[in-house]
Amino acid sequence: MSKGTKVPGYMQGKGSRNPRGIIGDREIRYKCSLQNTILDVLRGRPGWQEVPGQNNIQPNVNQANPKQAGDGDWDFYWCDREWLAQNYDTMFLYEHQKILHFRNHYELTRKNLMVKNLKRLKKQTERELGKAEGQSFEFFPTTYELPSEYHIFVEEFKKNPGIIWIMKPAARAQGRGIFLFRRLKDITDWKKGEYQPLSDPNREVPETYVVQRYIENPYLIGGRKFDVRVYVLVVSYNPLKVWLYRSGFARFSNTRFSLDSIEDTYVHLTNVAIQKNAPDYDPDKGCKWSTQQLRKYLSAKHGVEAVKKAFKGIDNIIIKSLQSVQKIIINDKHCFEMYGYDVLFDSDLKPWLIEINASPSLTASGKEDYDLKFGLLNDLLNVLDLENRLTGKEKRVGGWDLLWEDGPILADDGNMECAPNGTTASIPNSFLGCHNERKRQLRELYTAAQSIKKS
Repeated sequence: MSKGTKVPGYMQGKGSRNPRGIIGDREIRYKCSLQNTILDVLRGRPGWQEVPGQNNIQPNVNQANPKQAGDGDWDFYWCDREWLAQNYDTMFLYEHQKILHFRNHYELTRKNLMVKNLKRLKKQTERELGKAEGQSFEFFPTTYELPSEYHIFVEEFKKNPGIIWIMKPAARAQGRGIFLFRRLKDITDWKKGEYQPLSDPNREVPETYVVQRYIENPYLIGGRKFDVRVYVLVVSYNPLKVWLYRSGFARFSNTRFSLDSIEDTYVHLTNVAIQKNAPDYDPDKGCKWSTQQLRKYLSAKHGVEAVKKAFKGIDNIIIKSLQSVQKIIINDKHCFEMYGYDVLFDSDLKPWLIEINASPSLTASGKEDYDLKFGLLNDLLNVLDLENRLTGKEKRVGGWDLLWEDGPILADDGNMECAPNGTTASIPNSFLGCHNERKRQLRELYTAAQSIKKS
């Protein structure tokens, strides 16, 4: 490779070093492209210093001619997806640097690609392990990509007359562009002619959508539909290492559920961006429950065992979806990803995967939401441990529990929160919706880690 060749960060050797050295005892320099809770967390973190300027490109540096990185001289960067897409392939990353997002994160977070990858892994699993094992993938609705699978969808549509389908733009967020329909005419009128071959070379290619069978029997609380936001942190795809955050929230629709008004987005879409525009929306009350509130409610109504099974289904969704892209995502030790999973329970308490967000909203809708996201992000930084205060063998850091590390993680003895009384068998290290006394746990964790390092 020539001396001046630009090399992507993930192809760099392990011997590279920042002239200013690995972080050690000096301040940690960070950059942030967002003006919300994450910036508050970074600015309030002891020993962390903000690098002036936003989204500055770090100069390309090669091993043969390292030089100080000027405006790009950072240790941690919470960047946006657009910046990463423009700069990742031509930037150099030093050994110790951490940056948000894997290069091709969209393989999991674009709705059409997510389903394509899940379908592929399901077929592979059925071929290698049998149809019964393939049943573990029955957590996403029947889905087709439009316009490419339009004719296949039409065949399926005609086999099931009268059922409701939902249309979603593959690459949009916050509920934009989503609508429900019962008649094929509703979508042929909507984009008339776009599903025909492109005979005109100058004609604009139609936007990619996914069409899914709508879940007509959602679990209702107070007559209202809801979904659950679950936070997942991936620090490596090879080997796969996954953390699950204990806290999250259920987002409720503002209007009672009914299949008689499928055109009413306030009934069927739980996105806060949609619900806050409802005529009778109360910004003080909002439309959220904490995951802890939800788990307590469901346990009181259905019993601990039924709820444990339902939440175990969420664990399965997380791991299977990540495994579906494990060999596709460009793994880079400098990168990490915090996903926002949206999961819906049906009336049988079966969890369904709705979508996965690569940039879940970090803007708080109220004090409780702010406290949740502040703790979530602070603990994310504790997991990444740029200060090198941990041993690297932790199963829990604040509100984050290690769910998977090249295989399932089992909870330590004595850590049986949310487990039925009398449980003695090993259980997965998964505590979504369980008690999250993160500050006390962190104090005990750092005290123990310091003692181990000293000895």
